[in-house]
Amino acid sequence: MGPSPIGQLAAGRRLMSRRAVLLGAAASLLTAGCGEAAAGSATPAATGPPASGPFRISYGPDESHCGDLLLPANFEPSHPVVVTIHGGGWETGSTLDTFAPYAAELMERGVAVWNIEYRLVGNGGGWPMTFQDVAAAVDALAGPVQQAAGGRLDLARVRVLGYSAGGHLAVWTAGRGHLPAGAPGAEPAVLVTAMVGLAPVLDLEYAADNDATTNVVDLMGATPAEDPSRFAIASPIRLLPVGVPVTCVHGDDDTTVPRIQGQQYATTARAQGDVVQLVELPGLDHESIVDINGKGWQIARDAVLQGI
Repeated sequence: MGPSPIGQLAAGRRLMSRRAVLLGAAASLLTAGCGEAAAGSATPAATGPPASGPFRISYGPDESHCGDLLLPANFEPSHPVVVTIHGGGWETGSTLDTFAPYAAELMERGVAVWNIEYRLVGNGGGWPMTFQDVAAAVDALAGPVQQAAGGRLDLARVRVLGYSAGGHLAVWTAGRGHLPAGAPGAEPAVLVTAMVGLAPVLDLEYAADNDATTNVVDLMGATPAEDPSRFAIASPIRLLPVGVPVTCVHGDDDTTVPRIQGQQYATTARAQGDVVQLVELPGLDHESIVDINGKGWQIARDAVLQGI
Protein backbone atom coordinates (compact mmCIF):
# COMPACT_ATOMS: atom_id res chain seq x y z
CA MET A 1 0.00 0.00 0.00
CA GLY A 2 3.08 2.22 0.16
CA PRO A 3 4.22 4.61 2.88
CA SER A 4 1.58 6.64 4.67
CA PRO A 5 1.49 10.37 3.89
CA ILE A 6 0.29 11.03 7.42
CA GLY A 7 3.68 11.08 9.03
CA GLN A 8 3.42 13.85 11.57
CA LEU A 9 1.36 14.18 14.73
CA ALA A 10 -0.15 17.49 13.63
CA ALA A 11 -1.35 15.95 10.38
CA GLY A 12 -2.82 13.04 12.30
CA ARG A 13 -4.67 15.42 14.58
CA ARG A 14 -6.05 17.36 11.61
CA LEU A 15 -7.29 14.12 10.07
CA MET A 16 -8.94 13.06 13.30
CA SER A 17 -10.58 16.48 13.55
CA ARG A 18 -11.85 16.16 9.98
CA ARG A 19 -13.31 12.74 10.75
CA ALA A 20 -15.05 14.13 13.81
CA VAL A 21 -16.63 16.88 11.71
CA LEU A 22 -17.73 14.39 9.08
CA LEU A 23 -19.23 12.07 11.65
CA GLY A 24 -21.02 14.94 13.30
CA ALA A 25 -22.44 16.04 9.95
CA ALA A 26 -23.58 12.48 9.31
CA ALA A 27 -25.14 11.98 12.74
CA SER A 28 -28.45 11.01 11.20
CA LEU A 29 -26.67 8.06 9.60
CA LEU A 30 -25.39 6.69 12.89
CA THR A 31 -27.44 4.40 15.08
CA ALA A 32 -27.35 2.63 18.42
CA GLY A 33 -28.48 -0.61 16.80
CA CYS A 34 -26.25 -3.70 16.58
CA GLY A 35 -25.43 -3.61 20.28
CA GLU A 36 -24.89 -1.02 22.95
CA ALA A 37 -22.86 1.66 21.16
CA ALA A 38 -24.47 5.08 21.40
CA ALA A 39 -25.26 7.08 18.27
CA GLY A 40 -22.11 8.61 16.84
CA SER A 41 -19.82 7.04 19.42
CA ALA A 42 -16.42 5.56 18.70
CA THR A 43 -15.07 2.70 20.78
CA PRO A 44 -11.28 2.25 20.51
CA ALA A 45 -10.01 -1.14 19.43
CA ALA A 46 -8.85 -3.24 22.38
CA THR A 47 -5.43 -3.97 20.86
CA GLY A 48 -3.12 -2.73 18.15
CA PRO A 49 -1.80 0.67 17.10
CA PRO A 50 -3.74 3.92 17.52
CA ALA A 51 -6.65 3.97 15.08
CA SER A 52 -10.09 5.39 14.53
CA GLY A 53 -13.26 3.56 15.45
CA PRO A 54 -15.04 1.36 15.36
CA PHE A 55 -17.65 3.84 14.17
CA ARG A 56 -21.20 2.50 14.20
CA ILE A 57 -22.89 3.47 10.90
CA SER A 58 -26.38 2.76 9.65
CA TYR A 59 -27.06 1.69 6.07
CA GLY A 60 -30.86 1.34 6.35
CA PRO A 61 -33.93 1.74 8.55
CA ASP A 62 -33.83 -1.54 10.52
CA GLU A 63 -31.94 -1.91 13.79
CA SER A 64 -29.82 -4.59 12.10
CA HIS A 65 -28.93 -2.31 9.20
CA CYS A 66 -25.60 -1.20 10.55
CA GLY A 67 -21.94 -1.98 10.75
CA ASP A 68 -18.69 -0.94 12.36
CA LEU A 69 -16.09 0.99 10.38
CA LEU A 70 -12.48 0.61 11.52
CA LEU A 71 -9.81 2.92 10.13
CA PRO A 72 -6.13 2.02 10.51
CA ALA A 73 -3.45 4.28 11.94
CA ASN A 74 -1.88 4.72 8.49
CA PHE A 75 -5.23 5.71 6.94
CA GLU A 76 -4.18 7.33 3.70
CA PRO A 77 -6.01 8.66 0.64
CA SER A 78 -7.36 5.94 -1.66
CA HIS A 79 -7.23 3.24 1.02
CA PRO A 80 -8.31 -0.40 0.44
CA VAL A 81 -11.19 -1.83 2.45
CA VAL A 82 -12.25 -5.29 3.57
CA VAL A 83 -15.89 -6.11 4.31
CA THR A 84 -16.28 -8.78 7.01
CA ILE A 85 -19.43 -10.90 7.43
CA HIS A 86 -20.07 -13.01 10.52
CA GLY A 87 -21.58 -16.50 10.42
CA GLY A 88 -24.14 -18.20 12.62
CA GLY A 89 -26.28 -20.21 10.22
CA TRP A 90 -28.13 -17.08 9.01
CA GLU A 91 -30.11 -17.30 12.28
CA THR A 92 -30.36 -15.09 15.34
CA GLY A 93 -27.77 -15.70 18.01
CA SER A 94 -24.66 -14.43 16.24
CA THR A 95 -23.88 -10.75 15.65
CA LEU A 96 -21.15 -8.62 14.15
CA ASP A 97 -19.56 -8.55 17.60
CA THR A 98 -18.45 -12.17 17.08
CA PHE A 99 -16.32 -11.01 14.17
CA ALA A 100 -14.98 -7.89 15.90
CA PRO A 101 -11.61 -9.47 16.85
CA TYR A 102 -11.03 -10.55 13.25
CA ALA A 103 -11.97 -7.13 11.95
CA ALA A 104 -9.59 -5.54 14.46
CA GLU A 105 -6.72 -7.75 13.36
CA LEU A 106 -7.26 -6.82 9.72
CA MET A 107 -7.34 -3.14 10.68
CA GLU A 108 -4.10 -3.59 12.61
CA ARG A 109 -2.54 -4.89 9.41
CA GLY A 110 -3.31 -1.68 7.59
CA VAL A 111 -6.67 -1.93 5.81
CA ALA A 112 -9.94 -0.18 6.52
CA VAL A 113 -12.60 -2.67 7.64
CA TRP A 114 -16.40 -2.53 7.35
CA ASN A 115 -17.77 -5.19 9.73
CA ILE A 116 -21.44 -5.58 8.89
CA GLU A 117 -24.65 -6.72 10.54
CA TYR A 118 -27.69 -7.95 8.62
CA ARG A 119 -31.16 -9.28 9.34
CA LEU A 120 -31.20 -12.93 10.36
CA VAL A 121 -33.86 -15.61 10.31
CA GLY A 122 -35.92 -14.99 13.44
CA ASN A 123 -35.20 -11.26 13.30
CA GLY A 124 -36.76 -10.12 10.04
CA GLY A 125 -34.27 -11.96 7.82
CA GLY A 126 -34.50 -14.83 5.39
CA TRP A 127 -35.37 -14.66 1.72
CA PRO A 128 -34.96 -12.07 0.27
CA MET A 129 -34.21 -9.73 3.16
CA THR A 130 -30.86 -11.16 4.24
CA PHE A 131 -29.53 -10.88 0.69
CA GLN A 132 -30.90 -7.36 0.26
CA ASP A 133 -29.20 -6.35 3.50
CA VAL A 134 -25.77 -7.67 2.57
CA ALA A 135 -26.01 -6.02 -0.84
CA ALA A 136 -27.06 -2.73 0.75
CA ALA A 137 -24.26 -2.95 3.31
CA VAL A 138 -21.62 -3.43 0.61
CA ASP A 139 -23.13 -0.64 -1.51
CA ALA A 140 -23.08 1.63 1.55
CA LEU A 141 -19.33 1.86 0.99
CA ALA A 142 -20.22 4.33 -1.75
CA GLY A 143 -22.51 6.30 0.58
CA PRO A 144 -22.52 6.76 4.35
CA VAL A 145 -19.41 4.67 4.95
CA GLN A 146 -17.36 6.62 2.43
CA GLN A 147 -18.71 9.84 3.92
CA ALA A 148 -17.65 8.81 7.42
CA ALA A 149 -14.22 7.86 6.06
CA GLY A 150 -13.71 11.31 4.57
CA GLY A 151 -13.81 10.01 1.01
CA ARG A 152 -10.57 8.08 1.48
CA LEU A 153 -11.82 4.56 0.72
CA ASP A 154 -10.64 3.12 -2.59
CA LEU A 155 -13.80 1.53 -3.97
CA ALA A 156 -11.74 -0.14 -6.70
CA ARG A 157 -10.07 -2.22 -3.96
CA VAL A 158 -12.93 -3.75 -2.01
CA ARG A 159 -12.62 -7.31 -0.75
CA VAL A 160 -15.03 -9.41 1.27
CA LEU A 161 -14.33 -12.08 3.89
CA GLY A 162 -16.86 -14.22 5.75
CA TYR A 163 -17.21 -17.36 7.83
CA SER A 164 -19.74 -20.17 7.32
CA ALA A 165 -23.09 -18.52 6.52
CA GLY A 166 -21.15 -15.27 6.27
CA GLY A 167 -18.77 -17.05 3.89
CA HIS A 168 -21.74 -17.92 1.71
CA LEU A 169 -22.80 -14.28 1.66
CA ALA A 170 -19.24 -13.10 1.01
CA VAL A 171 -18.80 -15.30 -2.07
CA TRP A 172 -22.37 -14.53 -3.18
CA THR A 173 -21.41 -10.85 -3.46
CA ALA A 174 -19.03 -11.80 -6.26
CA GLY A 175 -21.91 -12.79 -8.52
CA ARG A 176 -24.17 -9.80 -7.91
CA GLY A 177 -23.28 -8.28 -11.25
CA HIS A 178 -24.71 -11.36 -13.00
CA LEU A 179 -28.08 -11.25 -11.25
CA PRO A 180 -31.14 -10.49 -13.37
CA ALA A 181 -32.71 -7.05 -13.04
CA GLY A 182 -35.01 -6.90 -10.05
CA ALA A 183 -33.34 -9.77 -8.20
CA PRO A 184 -32.22 -9.14 -4.61
CA GLY A 185 -28.74 -7.65 -4.78
CA ALA A 186 -28.79 -6.91 -8.51
CA GLU A 187 -27.13 -3.86 -10.06
CA PRO A 188 -24.41 -3.37 -7.43
CA ALA A 189 -23.14 0.12 -6.73
CA VAL A 190 -19.84 -1.32 -5.48
CA LEU A 191 -18.04 -4.18 -7.21
CA VAL A 192 -15.85 -6.41 -5.06
CA THR A 193 -12.46 -7.49 -6.33
CA ALA A 194 -11.80 -10.64 -4.28
CA MET A 195 -13.66 -12.88 -1.84
CA VAL A 196 -12.50 -15.19 0.93
CA GLY A 197 -14.72 -17.78 2.59
CA LEU A 198 -13.87 -19.68 5.76
CA ALA A 199 -15.98 -22.88 5.63
CA PRO A 200 -18.36 -21.15 3.21
CA VAL A 201 -21.67 -22.64 2.09
CA LEU A 202 -21.22 -22.47 -1.68
CA ASP A 203 -24.00 -24.71 -2.99
CA LEU A 204 -27.29 -24.00 -1.22
CA GLU A 205 -29.13 -26.74 -3.09
CA TYR A 206 -26.61 -29.36 -2.06
CA ALA A 207 -26.67 -28.09 1.53
CA ALA A 208 -30.48 -28.05 1.67
CA ASP A 209 -30.66 -31.65 0.44
CA ASN A 210 -27.78 -33.06 2.53
CA ASP A 211 -27.61 -31.03 5.74
CA ALA A 212 -29.15 -32.55 8.86
CA THR A 213 -30.33 -29.08 9.92
CA THR A 214 -33.03 -26.93 8.34
CA ASN A 215 -30.91 -23.78 8.25
CA VAL A 216 -30.83 -23.42 4.46
CA VAL A 217 -34.55 -24.12 4.04
CA ASP A 218 -35.29 -21.68 6.86
CA LEU A 219 -33.16 -19.05 5.12
CA MET A 220 -34.75 -19.57 1.72
CA GLY A 221 -38.31 -20.18 2.90
CA ALA A 222 -38.54 -23.15 0.54
CA THR A 223 -36.75 -26.29 -0.59
CA PRO A 224 -34.91 -26.34 -3.93
CA ALA A 225 -37.74 -28.41 -5.39
CA GLU A 226 -40.37 -25.97 -4.17
CA ASP A 227 -38.71 -22.83 -5.55
CA PRO A 228 -35.64 -23.49 -7.72
CA SER A 229 -35.63 -19.88 -8.96
CA ARG A 230 -34.68 -18.60 -5.50
CA PHE A 231 -31.73 -20.94 -5.27
CA ALA A 232 -30.55 -19.93 -8.73
CA ILE A 233 -30.19 -16.37 -7.41
CA ALA A 234 -28.92 -17.14 -3.91
CA SER A 235 -26.43 -19.99 -4.40
CA PRO A 236 -22.85 -18.90 -5.24
CA ILE A 237 -22.18 -21.92 -7.43
CA ARG A 238 -25.13 -20.98 -9.62
CA LEU A 239 -23.68 -17.50 -10.31
CA LEU A 240 -20.45 -18.71 -11.91
CA PRO A 241 -18.34 -17.47 -13.56
CA VAL A 242 -17.73 -14.34 -11.50
CA GLY A 243 -14.47 -13.15 -13.02
CA VAL A 244 -12.73 -12.27 -9.74
CA PRO A 245 -10.53 -14.40 -7.46
CA VAL A 246 -12.17 -16.49 -4.74
CA THR A 247 -10.39 -18.26 -1.88
CA CYS A 248 -12.12 -21.07 0.04
CA VAL A 249 -10.64 -22.46 3.25
CA HIS A 250 -12.09 -25.73 4.58
CA GLY A 251 -11.21 -28.18 7.35
CA ASP A 252 -11.29 -31.85 6.42
CA ASP A 253 -13.05 -32.70 9.70
CA ASP A 254 -15.87 -30.21 9.11
CA THR A 255 -19.20 -32.03 9.17
CA THR A 256 -21.26 -28.82 9.32
CA VAL A 257 -20.05 -27.49 5.96
CA PRO A 258 -18.13 -30.41 4.41
CA ARG A 259 -15.17 -29.59 2.20
CA ILE A 260 -16.99 -31.11 -0.78
CA GLN A 261 -18.70 -27.71 -1.00
CA GLY A 262 -15.38 -26.07 -1.78
CA GLN A 263 -14.25 -28.92 -4.03
CA GLN A 264 -17.36 -28.77 -6.19
CA TYR A 265 -17.28 -24.98 -6.36
CA ALA A 266 -13.60 -24.89 -7.32
CA THR A 267 -14.03 -27.54 -10.02
CA THR A 268 -17.04 -25.79 -11.54
CA ALA A 269 -15.48 -22.33 -11.33
CA ARG A 270 -12.15 -23.34 -12.84
CA ALA A 271 -13.92 -25.09 -15.71
CA GLN A 272 -15.49 -21.72 -16.53
CA GLY A 273 -12.24 -19.78 -16.32
CA ASP A 274 -12.44 -18.39 -12.79
CA VAL A 275 -9.47 -18.27 -10.43
CA VAL A 276 -10.19 -20.20 -7.23
CA GLN A 277 -7.77 -21.05 -4.46
CA LEU A 278 -9.00 -24.04 -2.47
CA VAL A 279 -7.22 -24.73 0.84
CA GLU A 280 -8.09 -27.93 2.71
CA LEU A 281 -6.64 -28.18 6.20
CA PRO A 282 -6.25 -31.54 7.95
CA GLY A 283 -7.69 -32.06 11.41
CA LEU A 284 -9.81 -28.89 11.50
CA ASP A 285 -13.56 -28.86 12.03
CA HIS A 286 -16.15 -26.11 11.61
CA GLU A 287 -15.19 -24.31 14.80
CA SER A 288 -11.41 -24.73 14.75
CA ILE A 289 -11.17 -23.43 11.17
CA VAL A 290 -12.01 -19.97 12.50
CA ASP A 291 -9.78 -20.06 15.60
CA ILE A 292 -8.20 -16.59 15.54
CA ASN A 293 -4.87 -18.11 16.56
CA GLY A 294 -5.16 -21.01 14.14
CA LYS A 295 -3.97 -21.78 10.63
CA GLY A 296 -7.39 -21.44 8.98
CA TRP A 297 -7.80 -17.81 9.99
CA GLN A 298 -4.18 -17.00 9.19
CA ILE A 299 -4.59 -18.32 5.64
CA ALA A 300 -7.89 -16.49 5.14
CA ARG A 301 -6.47 -13.26 6.57
CA ASP A 302 -3.39 -13.40 4.36
CA ALA A 303 -5.48 -14.22 1.30
CA VAL A 304 -7.79 -11.24 1.71
CA LEU A 305 -4.81 -8.93 2.25
CA GLN A 306 -2.70 -10.30 -0.60
CA GLY A 307 -1.71 -7.65 -3.10
CA ILE A 308 -3.29 -4.70 -1.33
